[in-house]
Amino acid sequence: MSVDLDHTTPRPAAPGGPLRVALVIGSVREGRVGCAIARWAATHAERRADLEIDLVDLRDVDLPADLPDDPTIGLSAWAKRVEAADAFVVVTPEYNRGIPAALKHAIDAVREEWYAKPVAVVAYGGQARGLRAAEQLRLVFGELHVQVLRDTVCLGLGDGALDESGWVCDPGAVRALEFALDRLTWWGTALRTARTDQPYVR
Repeated sequence: MSVDLDHTTPRPAAPGGPLRVALVIGSVREGRVGCAIARWAATHAERRADLEIDLVDLRDVDLPADLPDDPTIGLSAWAKRVEAADAFVVVTPEYNRGIPAALKHAIDAVREEWYAKPVAVVAYGGQARGLRAAEQLRLVFGELHVQVLRDTVCLGLGDGALDESGWVCDPGAVRALEFALDRLTWWGTALRTARTDQPYVR
């Protein structure tokens, strides 16, 4: 079944105001294309009246390697940023059939701040188009009471999905992203209302 989406009509603001979405760049590797893919995703998301985007580059998140009992300033700032978000878009490459270490570390650095929120995944890679990294995120986030959307945007680096600048030029990927954002907004709004009406059990 095909989905016909109107990408030119702005979505109305969600009940309770725009959904606060943290869009996380999951790679910190030199020469990464994740920044360009994240900018592409953010550009589409920022056109919507129902979303408010916080673009997070993990290179700029100051997390200690040992995650001490007494949080550092950087760890406290990261916890507050995750807590403030209603939903997440995670842009991740596939490294050796999995997610980058920096992304796993950032996820593991906090816990309850993730609870009862949705995540959409934009994955990229070689032949598998990042799908195995996306599937690994389902396992990781499942332990954190996170609703991971079934609708994953998968991009192949060698099949013409990206132009020379790293910008996504595949029309199918645009449709997939818009559909994922629609679903993310539904889940994010519903779960925000639920957390407001009754705090999630911790």
